[in-house]
Order: sequence, then structure tokens, then C-alpha cells
Amino acid sequence: MPGTASPTPLRVALLGCGVVGTEVARGLLTGADDLAARVGAPLELVGVAVRDLATERDPAVPRELLTTDAETLVDGADIVVEVMGGIEPARTLLLRAVKGGASVVTANKALLAERWPELFEAADAAGVDLSFEAAVAGAVPIVRPVRESLAGDHVRRVLGIVNGTTNFVLDRMTTEGLELEEAVREAQALGYAEADPTADVDGFDAAAKAAILASLAFHTRVSIDDVAREGIRAVTADDVAAAAATGHTVKLLAIAERTAEGVSVRVHPALVPVEHPLAAVRGAFNAVFVEADGAGPLMFYGQGAGGRPTASAVLGDVVSAARHRVLGGKGPEESAYASLPLLPADAAVTRYQVRLVVDDRPGVLAQVAGVLAEHGVSIETVRQSALDPDGAEAAEPGAEPAGAAANLLLTTHRAREASLAATVAAVAGLEPVREITSVLRVEGA
Repeated sequence: MPGTASPTPLRVALLGCGVVGTEVARGLLTGADDLAARVGAPLELVGVAVRDLATERDPAVPRELLTTDAETLVDGADIVVEVMGGIEPARTLLLRAVKGGASVVTANKALLAERWPELFEAADAAGVDLSFEAAVAGAVPIVRPVRESLAGDHVRRVLGIVNGTTNFVLDRMTTEGLELEEAVREAQALGYAEADPTADVDGFDAAAKAAILASLAFHTRVSIDDVAREGIRAVTADDVAAAAATGHTVKLLAIAERTAEGVSVRVHPALVPVEHPLAAVRGAFNAVFVEADGAGPLMFYGQGAGGRPTASAVLGDVVSAARHRVLGGKGPEESAYASLPLLPADAAVTRYQVRLVVDDRPGVLAQVAGVLAEHGVSIETVRQSALDPDGAEAAEPGAEPAGAAANLLLTTHRAREASLAATVAAVAGLEPVREITSVLRVEGA
């Protein structure tokens, strides 16, 4: 209306100016008019905190906005966006922002997975938003659906491919027959993997995201220390080929499920049936499959990393937090009312595929099956094939030839992790068993 005063701009402070931070700054600056229309007030980027002013940066970020004084920047902001990563100084700065009355948007999954209660308690006490859509699966909108859209439902299970690097690596092993090291080097060359790929390959990144998803889905505080974690370092090209032969593909899955006993949260490589939607997730993409009582199966799919996709999720949170400040109200507070028991890793129940090399003679399968029966693990299917002579171990000089060998592939019915581990140890001790080649879980069946 003519004569109406313009709304007061909301001051946005940005902590971090890496790949994601640069794209967030670009979006705030180039999309200012659209964002103002969506929010109901202008969003003013008042500064970008960096560690080193001398570092060369994208010209999309005006140099006059750069500062090394993050504390002063935070103190003068209405909304603080944190994309710097790590635990400190991110934790201290976010708590300072909340104490000062600023809403917070973060993409920091490691910080959330480690300090979830502290951050939420501070934000809820201050009456400000704590938003983190970008912390899980990049541009894939999964946090808000689980946190809000499914708040009236009963989530039973979440299966997620939440690390694009490992999905790319496993995809290349599947399609090109590469060994793990070759596929990792290719991922590094394309910028999907860091020079040190430990966080991805060993499952730390996926475990942090699993903790966040489980906390939201089951209204129970779950930290990264509660997540059983196994990376993909032990996965071989032979494992991938064997999976394909039985109608599966290998994926690194983040799994959170609610049982009658409590909540099980784990990250590990798994065989996924080719007909399951997650099996079709290729390259560096992410996907999360949610099973809920009312809604049934739901699939969320998209780019899980990269500057622009992650910045898209960050800016969505910024708009939401800004609207709350303009119109009143706030986003959802922490929901941890259920406080369900967190189950140990060996309590997980699933199916397994075990590959062995055994003596090729009568009675061996019966011995193996007998050990499984003793431990309460039943066999669903068996595949036996003669071992490629090139794959047989050479005998020691002067020793008798080892004799014919065979590959034995067993798929079990559902069993507890503890039972399966004891079974595998006992089978390995059988005289005709030459080697346990691999043990992989079967999920999504």
C-alpha cells in the first residue's frame, strides 16, 4: 500500500565460504528479490566468516563481506547459517547465536550427531529455530518430511543411501568390475571423494546421518556413538559380481528400524534385491526409503552432495526461519518423548549371504548346514559351483595337492547378528572349510 513502510531487513550471517557457503552467498545475493517476496521481508547478507582473508575466492562473494571476526558477526545477526563443518568452533558459535536470539540453519551432520541434545535444548529454551535439512542427503528433502509430514504417523523403518561417494564407488564396481581402490581413485579425480576418503569409505559420514534420521523418526535421542558402523573397505569386485549373480546389488545403507525391543541403528554394506527402488540409485545420488504404518513405503531421491544442491536445502531453511521471524511462531522443537531403548549391534535381525570355499566332496554341505542349525540359523537357498582353477590356492612346495574345491553360497532366513557371528566362527573351524570369502547382510527384501 502507498505510504506503508518497508519491512525491516533480516540480517543473515554466513559461517564458512567453501563450496557450499559460496553457493549460499550467491543465492542470497542474486535471488534477493524473490527471497524477499517469499519471506515478506528482505534478507540482508551482512557478512561471511572465514579463517583466512587472503584465500582466493569466487567473485560471487564480495570481499567486503568477508571477516575473520565470527563472534561479532554472529552477535549482530537474526539468522546464522553454518556451513563450516567440524565440531569446533561451529558448536560454540551456534550456541552463541542461539543465546543471542538468532535462528540457526546448519548443514553440519557431524555436529548434530554428536551434540544434538545440547543444541536443541539451547534453541528450544531461547525460542528460536534450529533447522538442518541440508545435513542429511543434500538437496533431498527428507528431514522436514520425517520431522513434520510424518509426525502423525508411525515410522517403522528407514533405509538410506546417504553418502554419494560410496554409492558412486560401488556403482563403478558394479558396472565396470573395478576393485575398490580403482573406483575410489576415480571418485577423487571427479571431485566426489576427498584426498582422504576415510569419512566416506569407513562409513562415518553415513553414521552421522543415520543418527539424525533415527532421532527424528523414532522421537528418541540417537548419537553417532549409538550407530553400529561398517564401511565398504572389505567389499571386493568378487562380492559385487556374486551379488549380481543372485539378483542383488551392493549398497552402503544407513538403517534405522523400530522393533518391539527398541531402536536399531546401523550402517553397513548390504545386498539389495534388484527389484527394490534403492537398487536403481546410481552414481553419486542419494535416496531414502521410509516405511510408515499409515503412509506405507515412501521414496526420496536426488543429489546428495555438491555446492548448489546443498545450498538449495540451506536456503529453504533460511526462508522458513525468516518467515517465522516475520510472521511469528517457530519451527518444531525437539521431539524425544519416546526415549526408546537403543539396541546393541548384535541385536539386529536380518538375512545374510555367506560365501565360502570348501572341499568339493560329499558331506561338506551337510556339515555346514548342521552348524547353522545348531546356532538357530536356517538356510533359505544354497548355490554351489566348482572353483575356478585359477582361484585355487597353490600347495606348499612338497605338499600334497589340496584337491578339488567348490564355492558355496548360502543365503539365510532372518537371524540375529549375534547368532550369525557365532555361526560363521564355528563354520570357519570346520576341517573342509578353506575360507570364508565374505559375509554380507541382505536388506530391503
